[in-house]
Amino acid sequence: MLSLESFKEARTVLRGVISETTLIHSPTLSKSCGNRVYLKPENMQVTGAYKIRGAYYKISTLTKEQRERGLITASAGNHAQGVAYAAQMAGVPASIVMPATTPLVKVNNTKDYGAEVILHGEVFDDAAELAAQLAEERGLTYIHPFNDLDVAVGQGTIAYEIFQDLPDVDLILAPIGGGGLCAGVSTLAKLLNPNVKVIGVEPEGAACMKASLEAGRVVALPAANTIADGTAVKRPGDVVFPYVRDNTDGLLTIPDTELVEAFLDVMERHKMVVENSGLLSVAALKHLDCRDKNVVCILSGGNMDVITMSSLVQHGLISRGRIFTFFVLLPDRPGELRHVADILARHNGNIIKLEHNQFVNINRQSGVELKVTLEAFGHDHKEILLSALREAGLDARVVSTPEIYN
Repeated sequence: MLSLESFKEARTVLRGVISETTLIHSPTLSKSCGNRVYLKPENMQVTGAYKIRGAYYKISTLTKEQRERGLITASAGNHAQGVAYAAQMAGVPASIVMPATTPLVKVNNTKDYGAEVILHGEVFDDAAELAAQLAEERGLTYIHPFNDLDVAVGQGTIAYEIFQDLPDVDLILAPIGGGGLCAGVSTLAKLLNPNVKVIGVEPEGAACMKASLEAGRVVALPAANTIADGTAVKRPGDVVFPYVRDNTDGLLTIPDTELVEAFLDVMERHKMVVENSGLLSVAALKHLDCRDKNVVCILSGGNMDVITMSSLVQHGLISRGRIFTFFVLLPDRPGELRHVADILARHNGNIIKLEHNQFVNINRQSGVELKVTLEAFGHDHKEILLSALREAGLDARVVSTPEIYN
């Protein structure tokens, strides 16, 4: 059973090991959803994610013999770093099986904490299968990333800190992968205040908890396909499932496209890097049916590689009309390029990239293809720029995919 006593013990064990991440009020997100929104920045945790809480506490409960045998786990990245860090502090060896698709930053960070890293499979479930096999073959102690009550207790200590900073919290939004975080937070939150609501948030492409709750039992998805790699789980934990079922007040699923927009919001407004799984709670804000409530979004982690970050920024700007590419055919004569540039300059269009091709056809009256990638203030400004070009007699047509790098 997850009891108040166990949560108190975990809080004592973790004191001085983890960072007690302070809530951050977000005026922008508050305005967008009509609630008072606070961010719980576990992306600023010592290992870049909340997982250190459960991993460290679990290892503290092991016997000397269990630890000396060596530890093994499977993880999409954040639990891996938590186990590796905690094992290093305990002076015991750790092996981590991670999906081959794990972002490089998570792989390297895990290695830096002294763990052996084995890359296997496409999603967490593939890695977990091999980890269980290796635990049996090598006699290692397996530390499950979510389907373990001690791990869930450690994760749940987040709720203590939320109540400490915001005693009158009304609603907590918690990302769900396998269910350990949501089980721990929702259970402790209800123990501290039964009136507090907790809503779990999953990616649409890996909504295994939703499927299980609808079925009334734990079920497995055929696949997990989402950019939220930290929550790309096909089957939730059967041990933690009853706690999620009994202590959450609802479940939301979020499409990947909304995570892209949430990334841009948090980066631009709060200057923080939050990985896609951690953005589930932010993306969920627009789906809430409440107003004038104190809402806390748990940002579960921030371990994102630079390439993924760059891609998210690009796609976010495109989706908001802040970057776009158009092409137009021009007569092959001096001054035409300057004519287009003058129009764009008068309407504050900032040219990022320009391609002037004289060899697309042999008709000199419309023989030059001009492609321009622009920075705009948004969709309204984008339409102003296109309208100005068309009013000048230029048949400007938008390219479906802006050509930024290629």
